Amino acid sequence: MRVMHVGAEVFPFSRSGGLGDVLGALPAVQARLLTGTDDEVTVVSPWYASLSGTPQELWRGRLPELGDDAGDVTLGEIRQDGVRYLFIGLREFHRPGLYHPDDVWRYSLFGRAVLPVLKLLDALPDVLHGHDWQAGLTVAHAHLAGIRTTFSIHNLAYQGKWNLAEASRWTGLPAWAFGPDGLEFHGDLNYMKAGLIFADHVTTVSPTYALEITTPQYGEGLEGLLIRLNREGRLSGIINGLDQERWDPRTDPHVPAFGDLEGKEAARAILRAEFGLDEAPILATVSRLADQKGIDLLIEAMGDLVPHWNVVVLGGGDPLLTAALTGWSQHPRVAFAQGLNEALAHRIYAGADAFAMPSRFEPCGLSQMISMRYGTLPVVRETGGLVDTVPQDVGFRFADATPEALAAACHEARQVFDDRAEWTGRAERAMSLDFSWDGPAAQYLALYRRLGEG
Repeated sequence: MRVMHVGAEVFPFSRSGGLGDVLGALPAVQARLLTGTDDEVTVVSPWYASLSGTPQELWRGRLPELGDDAGDVTLGEIRQDGVRYLFIGLREFHRPGLYHPDDVWRYSLFGRAVLPVLKLLDALPDVLHGHDWQAGLTVAHAHLAGIRTTFSIHNLAYQGKWNLAEASRWTGLPAWAFGPDGLEFHGDLNYMKAGLIFADHVTTVSPTYALEITTPQYGEGLEGLLIRLNREGRLSGIINGLDQERWDPRTDPHVPAFGDLEGKEAARAILRAEFGLDEAPILATVSRLADQKGIDLLIEAMGDLVPHWNVVVLGGGDPLLTAALTGWSQHPRVAFAQGLNEALAHRIYAGADAFAMPSRFEPCGLSQMISMRYGTLPVVRETGGLVDTVPQDVGFRFADATPEALAAACHEARQVFDDRAEWTGRAERAMSLDFSWDGPAAQYLALYRRLGEG
């Protein structure tokens, strides 16, 4: 079976969040599970100017499908961990960073380039697995080419929309594809909708989120289509795994190695000293500073938290949330580090006692899994993958997206912290949980086989 993943980012070559982590881990596990001589797992992603690593150039030239104005297209390859990574270079991706305001145009070119380049290599897959809206157009072209497809929603809130009158000329799709039953969405072209319509099967990254997105509260205007897919048996949820080698307290190079709670004391002491914290327990979060993540709820609850907790926040994003956290960082029990810092993130996961995730919605979430690997107990809102991954006898869950509900859950956690036997039991159970990719990877392979048989 020749499996091909298509997505906007892939760790360790390009990454801004969870999508990159998934495409960095899932294909490698699938390659290990597929042992036949004709089996192959490939990942196709843009060749960004900021790409980490140097692909070997396989081909350079013009693609008639894109027109002369697109300029030269370059194809590069890196082979690693049994996976073939193909990077498509286009002029529009020769910029710093990953994402830009004209991304619908840029990923239109990328989406149209994937299959023609693969044909040049005689590398068309048996199953193409597209990830999020940036792969929606590729899924549409693969469907029209008779290739079996699955499409994964990592975050339904981001849909790749643009004015239909302008963007329809960018797609290379036939005219019939642009009606209300096609890519049209309230007068816009919608690449998330393209993936949903043209894929043989749609998955999302947790069973609970798969149910949530069929409701108006979480469906982002696409709930009617998702209800239909669910009714047809074409929608399911498969929980993301975690790269347990990268996030392993026993081998983590960024923290003192530990395999039990006694060893965690050194990591806690380092974090406490780094930010000048007192002896109160540490409640932390590592997050994008965004409305989705409920960081405003954490800020509003801060006055109720600091009498009982030290609070450590690492993240970047919304300037208003950044300003509010900067202001709170003047408090002796609040520490705020702005931006992305991989090493510091590891130290926070390892050294904190509890981890707050007050998300308004969370398709899957990785931070709660990481924190539990390090014996740090999550305090989470009951939504999406947080429901599916945080057992009630391990973490602390709350229902309402309000600062009061978050503060109440943190108060419960603080009371349990003082009961050392119960806290230790919860933390030990957390560290024993299996979040490996083996189970999810096998589920995806079984889905691909069913698609092939169908």
